[in-house]
Amino acid sequence: MVATCARLPESAAIEVVRDDVPRGRVRAALFDFDGTVSLVRTGWQDVMVPMFVEVLAATPAGRDEPGLAESVGEWVYTLTGKQTIHQTIRLAEEVTRRGGVAADPLVYKHEYLDRLWTRVAHRVEALESGVRDPEDLLVPGVRDLLANLRARGITCCLASGTDRDCVLREARALRVDPYFDGGIGGALDDWRSFSKAMVIDRLLADLGLAGPELVAFGDGFVEIENTVAVGGLAVGAATDEERRCGLDAWKRARLIRAGAHVIVPDFREQELLVAWLMNEV
Repeated sequence: MVATCARLPESAAIEVVRDDVPRGRVRAALFDFDGTVSLVRTGWQDVMVPMFVEVLAATPAGRDEPGLAESVGEWVYTLTGKQTIHQTIRLAEEVTRRGGVAADPLVYKHEYLDRLWTRVAHRVEALESGVRDPEDLLVPGVRDLLANLRARGITCCLASGTDRDCVLREARALRVDPYFDGGIGGALDDWRSFSKAMVIDRLLADLGLAGPELVAFGDGFVEIENTVAVGGLAVGAATDEERRCGLDAWKRARLIRAGAHVIVPDFREQELLVAWLMNEV
């Protein structure tokens, strides 16, 4: 059930789902990248799901399987926020379950990334050449949010399920990399050496943080769940990535299930959001 914070204006697009963590103590902020900061990879699902359906439809039991695309879409989205390898590990398991011979998950991962790159390469190159304004491919208000947090002395860290080299390149192209004084992390082929939970543990240890001193901003299940697990504040970004305006109802429901304290459509009201997090309203 959604609770309302009486001290937020009724017109605010900030939905307080639960107010059960002490506010006003934030010292560090963790950001997801795709869908929370960057819109460069908007539409990635339209590459991954058809590829996975194609692979599974080639297996003995998958050839005539009803509802295959819907089934694939469900578990692909459930794993969103984790490294891409977790989705391709699941794909390999599903191939085996249907009587097929699975490739190594890394093979599936690189095939997917190659297909995705053909879709998004022009966006990155346009940013790097100066042809395209970075604001066109940022979640609205996120640059101001990052600047606000840094001005308050809050350490900002970026952790993405996308490969680290790609995250670094795209963060530079969007000109947001200087805000992340706490570091930029991303997926590695040696996937066991990186996870968002590991980044959170490092932040807590390195900065000597207690749970409520950490806030996470993300549109994926993982970063929200991991932050809530350590007693931090979790802000769910339910952005409609295609329109860059309004709320994605599917994302909202999923983020609430993950335990988000707050849901926002974007960061246009970042001043009010930060004030709420800092217990100033």
